[in-house]
Formats: sequence, C-alpha cells, structure tokens
Amino acid sequence: MNSSDALAVEAGIDPARLPTHVAIIMDGNGRWAKKRMLNRVKGHERGADTVRMVVRASRELGIAVLTLYAFSTENWQRPETEINALMMLLKRFLKSEKQEMLDNNIRLNAIGEIERLPGSLTALLRETMQATAKNSGMLLNLALSYGARPEIVRMVQQLSKTVAAGNLRPGDIDEETVSAHLYTRDIPDPDLLIRTSGEMRISNFLLWQIAYAEIYITDTLWPDFNRDEYVKILKAYQGRDRRFGKIKG
Repeated sequence: MNSSDALAVEAGIDPARLPTHVAIIMDGNGRWAKKRMLNRVKGHERGADTVRMVVRASRELGIAVLTLYAFSTENWQRPETEINALMMLLKRFLKSEKQEMLDNNIRLNAIGEIERLPGSLTALLRETMQATAKNSGMLLNLALSYGARPEIVRMVQQLSKTVAAGNLRPGDIDEETVSAHLYTRDIPDPDLLIRTSGEMRISNFLLWQIAYAEIYITDTLWPDFNRDEYVKILKAYQGRDRRFGKIKG
C-alpha cells in the first residue's frame, strides 16, 4: 500500500473508489469577508489558504486531477481594484507553491483565455507549468479567465475552419472530436463537481465535461472549507450509484 492509499484508508476512504478528477467552484470569498466587515480582498487572501489545503489534501489522498475555478471570463467585469488584487494573489500563489509542486510531484496546467491575463502573470504561469511539466503525481488544473461557453465557441470555430479547409467531413464530427478540441482535451472528465457557498448553479464551468459528474453543493463558504469536509464529500461520492444513464442488472 502506497502512502496515498494509507492516508485515504486512515481517513475512511476506499482508495480504489476515489474520483479520478475533482473539479471545484470556489465560491464565497466575498461573503466571508462581508460577514466579518472586511474588504473583499481579505476574503480572497483567506481563500488562497484554502486552495493550498485542498491541493495538499488531494495529493495526499491520491486524487489524480484537481481543477479549480480560479477566475472566470465574467470576473473581468468586477472592479479593477479587485481584479488587480486577484492577479497579485495568483502571482503570489505561483511563487510560493512552485517548490511544493516540485517536491510533491504535482504538474501545473491552466485552461482558459490565458492571453487576457497580465503579461507578468502569464510569464510566471508558463514558467511554472514548464518547471513542473514532467511531474506525474497529480495534475493541478487552474481555470483562469475561463468560461465554458467561450470554450465551446472556440471549439466550433476550430472545427468549422477544418471543415472549410476540406480536412474534416461534418458527418465525422462526434463526441470524441468535440472533446479533442476543448481546453481539457488531454484530461479525463470530472467525476465529482463541488461547489461551496450553497449556490445552486454551474456558473459557466466545464459545461461539456461535467455531463455525468456527481455534484455536491455545500453551504460552507470557501475560506471556511477544510480537510474534514473535503474528506466527508469524498466519502459521500463513494456512496453514490453512478449509472451514466444505464440501468444496472
């Protein structure tokens, strides 16, 4: 039994039935700060600590892929001061966690309209991705400047160009073709989608990819989300009956 399996068993989790890919909509930083009469940025700062916790816990328990919804395309409409603070927090996270990713065999990836991010952040992001490219213990996938509808539009545009060039027949486009032209083309679809803060919506996140994901909504605000609750959710996932639209005999 490897160390990840041992930690999972110790937590009461069956290592053989862990979700391969966990995706999380991290919601509630602003409300956490408001409840404490703090600036929203303080909520994002506390939320960054939760990110570190969930990345470490995922790696320790044996989750293969963790996707975190860090910044959406809609988030560009927020006040400039908040956007700038979020960009600084992202840079700080990449700088502070790079060595831990290297030490713990974690590979960093990013999906979304990365070109819209500030140049200095983009350079740091690509540098960290390159430095961790050979790591194989876990994939940490950050959704940055990401929106599922723009992703689907981008996919349709790419396939349209290929069809127009005579290199693909419309009748040959299937689900595998579509998946191969999304940001997540080399990543398995999420098995488990977690949303914090109690909001009952998907918020334009991985709309194609979560077709058969198990969904878990917790009322806990993201800065208050902890390892014990994460383990509780993973246990709940293992109690689900995943039929993928089929009937078990």
